[in-house]
Amino acid sequence: MNKKPKDVDAYIAAAPEGVRSKLEELRATIRKTAPEAEERISYGMPYYGYMGRLAYFAAFKKHIGLYVPSPVIEEHKSELKDYETAKATVRFPMDKPLPVALIRKLVKARIKKNKEGKKR
Repeated sequence: MNKKPKDVDAYIAAAPEGVRSKLEELRATIRKTAPEAEERISYGMPYYGYMGRLAYFAAFKKHIGLYVPSPVIEEHKSELKDYETAKATVRFPMDKPLPVALIRKLVKARIKKNKEGKKR
């Protein structure tokens, strides 16, 4: 994935064949959870925005990274104990199914934070 994709479809199409279905599943999960979110490419990866930054994702050799602005990852640390995490990152191993319910929960938590931030 050396070339910058023009949209999310191009990003997914450029991924290795075995990864595309996971990326489609992740995309569908985010879109279903946040149907009003804007979808585009930002920093060379799929980006979703709704009342601010919502989530990004990217495919790597051994994992798919889901990037959710802090403090959502920290607030769900116990539920994410089986995954490698950082301040705003969760790494889902390629050799395991995506935890769709957990992804939905993280995106919903970020939507709530974005809405609360806009009320101030």
